[in-house]
This record gives sequence, structure tokens and C-alpha cells, in this order.
Amino acid sequence: MNNQNSVYEVNRRDFIGSFSSLMALMGGVAITRGQQSSEQPAEERFSGPPVNVGLIGCGAQGRDILAHLMRLNKANVMALCDTYTPYLNRTGRQAPKAAKVQDYKQVLANKEIHSVIVATPTHLHKDIVIEAIQAGKHVYCEAPLAHTIEDARAIAKAAKNAKAVYFQAGLQQRADPEIVHILNFVRAGAAGTAFLARAQYHKKNSWRRSSPNPDFEKQLNWRLQKETSVGLVGEIGIHNIDAAGWFLNSRPTSVTGFGSTVLWNDGREVPDTSVSVLDFPRGARMIYDATLANSFDANYDMYYGTNATVMLRDRRGWMFKEVDSPLLGWEVYARKETFFKEVGIVLAANATKLAAQGENPVIDTQIATQDSLYYALDSFIANSNLTRTGIVDFTTNFGAEDKEALAEYLKEIATNYLPAAGWLEGYEATVIAIKAHEAVMKATKVAIPDELYNVA
Repeated sequence: MNNQNSVYEVNRRDFIGSFSSLMALMGGVAITRGQQSSEQPAEERFSGPPVNVGLIGCGAQGRDILAHLMRLNKANVMALCDTYTPYLNRTGRQAPKAAKVQDYKQVLANKEIHSVIVATPTHLHKDIVIEAIQAGKHVYCEAPLAHTIEDARAIAKAAKNAKAVYFQAGLQQRADPEIVHILNFVRAGAAGTAFLARAQYHKKNSWRRSSPNPDFEKQLNWRLQKETSVGLVGEIGIHNIDAAGWFLNSRPTSVTGFGSTVLWNDGREVPDTSVSVLDFPRGARMIYDATLANSFDANYDMYYGTNATVMLRDRRGWMFKEVDSPLLGWEVYARKETFFKEVGIVLAANATKLAAQGENPVIDTQIATQDSLYYALDSFIANSNLTRTGIVDFTTNFGAEDKEALAEYLKEIATNYLPAAGWLEGYEATVIAIKAHEAVMKATKVAIPDELYNVA
């Protein structure tokens, strides 16, 4: 996939230059976290007052987002919004000082709120996100951006054209320093020619929500209905599919899907089990399977190359080399872990920082205690603040009349953003997820022509 953040552009020379970092793996030292200053928590790079945030959507994902926001000192949650009163009251207990409202327009009308996070059901994103952008709010929109390509394109177009608004899509892995580090290995060719990706989501869970009010219960179960859901591959698999395109540095051209309901025969219209096969250029493919009928083996991603296989699980990475693969040098000294009869080389970041500490390095355990959502929200708060303060600085010195000059100034500021998914990454991933779900529902092969990726 194309990426708006140059931090992800990796080549062989960059990889060779990182060998000195990898040599810190000597002696079996457990390595964590990358050395770049941009990977410090937002509060350590922050200047000015906290970013005032409004959270729209207080379901399970919204509550998880709020719990993470409460740990970011520079995020001040001012408002919570949900049309379902039990969700609003439950979430309100986590942030008792925040206003609780049922109409998102009240959040957008609040001039003191700088940024909003949209965590409503997917099919409700479009109007809220576009109105938030028009209100001048910085926006974090959960992935997928929408349940139709038309709605997703409208969101992406609004974000693209809003020069003074920071927009971030909720593709969490793109902000995670550990996953970015593992990406470097794949992109740099350490695994040889990548030809197959495989990922899975196995979790025994009905996805059904209950309510004493039949009308509300239907609204709560939007993921089980054809007209509002993009299914397992769209709601869950979008993150794995996005990562595959990111790692393989390309976009799929077609997808074949299959689906069935094998356990939860409760009248749902969306399968509880599905398999998707995505075709990438040059013969590469991705297989994604998801089920709500079984939890065995949980979730993981695999990237197969001609020289090695990279496994990503629970935000940790391992490389399993082929017996005939060339010796790169550093792997001789790297920490290794055994999986059944296979030996995996641990892929972890922060090697240079630990090497500089000498024989007894102090391990930074933060990377183990945080998750990808934490880093995504950390990036959103930091980047929102950077944009906000940039606008204030520019208008204070030059006024607000020259919109083009302001846009150019903010474009320069954007080079200092923390890694995150922008509107382009969010849109492309949403297109792929929607077409994959279409293939599952039709049990057929569906083309993804290049023109679908165009926003203009």
C-alpha cells in the first residue's frame, strides 16, 4: 500500500545500516522498543495544554479507547456520546468529569473540544466524521472507515481536502513501534522474496448483544445484518489485510471468499466463519481465516519468503530461516526461541540503546505493557497537538487569510508526525475489506480494479 509516512520507506541500505543495532542481541539479551525519539510517549514530547477530546461511540471499542485515553496525560476527555443510555452511563463511570450527551452534534458544537474519536458502528461513521472535519475537529476514525466504498470515499475525500485538520484511521498496527521494526526485516528482504501471507482470528464468541428493548437490540447487533455489516473479514480482518499489503508493499487485485454459519444459527445474516484468499501482484497471495466457532490457536500473522518465514504474534516477531538461506551475520548471535522443532530468531527493537548501556542494560518494559491501540491513540494525541499548535503559531504570526500558505506550513509540520495511518491507508484498507466481505457473501472471486483505490 502507499504510505503517507516516510518512516516506513525501507530499503536494503537502511537494513544494512541497522546491523550494528542488531548486534546488541549478542548474549541473549531480551530487546524491546525502538531507539527513535519519535517512539517516546506523547507526554514526553508534548508542549502546551492537553488536547481536549470528545469520544463518540461508547460500546466495547469505545470503552477500550477511553481506558487507553485515561492513561495518556495529555488527553483530556471532555465529552462522551452515545445514543444507547446503558453504554453511555457505563462509560461515564470511567470519566466522571466528562459531559454525557446522546447527540454527537453537541460534541462537535463545543468549541473547546479539539479532537474527536469516532467509535460508533461502522455504518454510522460517514456523517459524523464529515461533520467533525467541517467543524474543524481533528478526527480519529475507527477502521473500517465505512461499510460501503461510496461512504469510505466520501470520508477520505473530506479528510484529504481539509488542510487544517489532522485525520487518522484506526489501523492500530501502523503506529506500533514493535510492528514497524518487524516490517523493516520483511521490507528489506531478510526473508527473501515474499510470496505468501497467512493470518487468522479464532475466538469463540457469538458477536450478539442483548437488550430488553427489541429496537435497541437490533441496533446493537448491526454486525450480524447484511445491510450494515462487513463481516469478520471487514471488522476484524481489515487490520491483518492492511498489514499484509503494508508488509508486501502492494495492493491486492482480486479476492476469493467463502463463508458459512457453523455454530451460531440464531438468524444472523453474516457468516460466523469465513476464509478469504487475496491475490497480490507478482503471484503473491494472502490467506485469511476467521471464526467465531472455535478459539484454538487464537490470532497470528505469518509472512513466507524464499529465505525465511516471519511470524507475528502478540506483537512479537520471530524469523525462521530456511536451511539454504544466505548467512546475514547478525543472526548467529541473535536470541533464539524454539517452537516445536523450529528455531525462531527473535525480532525486537531498541538494540542500539541497550548496546550503549554496556554489559548490564536496563530493559525498557513499556513495550510489553502497552498495546497497538495505545500507540495509535498516542500518535493521534501527539499529532493533533502538533497540528493545533502549528495553526496557532502560523495565524499568530501571519494571520489566517492565506489558506494556501497555512496548508504548506502544516505539510512541513506533518514530517514530524508520529507513525500512524492516514486517510489514504484507511481508505485503501477499507476498500479491500469491503470487497473481501463481498467475496465471502457471494462465495466467489471478486476483482479489485485500480480505479477503486482512487479517492478524487
